[in-house]
Amino acid sequence: MERPRFFEDYAIGEERRSHGRTITETDFVVHAGHTGDFFPHHMDAEFMKDSAFGQRIAHGTMTFAIGIGLTASEINPRAFTYGYERLRFPKPVFIGDTIHTVLTVTSLEPDLKRASMGRVVESCRVVNQRGETVLACDHVLLAERREAA
Repeated sequence: MERPRFFEDYAIGEERRSHGRTITETDFVVHAGHTGDFFPHHMDAEFMKDSAFGQRIAHGTMTFAIGIGLTASEINPRAFTYGYERLRFPKPVFIGDTIHTVLTVTSLEPDLKRASMGRVVESCRVVNQRGETVLACDHVLLAERREAA
């Protein structure tokens, strides 16, 4: 759905939530194939059964890709992702976990390199079915200023 929003249309504290997505064995295998990351932490159940986790853990990059992908529910032709900052994985993700993503606008600031744009910073948290944050980062968007249009 297209929803044109200018920088001035965002508000600090506004929140959006994604739907949930259950992580599967197939996700682990496909991600390992795409990235070449076949570390035993992700792919070897026997190796991990005696670990502190007791089972295989999801690739952090997979958690990021799926968690961020869940937020792709709006198309705003006036804004685009500039990047992600302060990426952390405070808890592991396991096969069978269901994750969803919560984005909260935490900062609105001018873009010093582009006067026609503003920076929208969203706190991004990927949360499992137990309410635990499994990924945290800041999503930085560049959004067109209304007066520049």
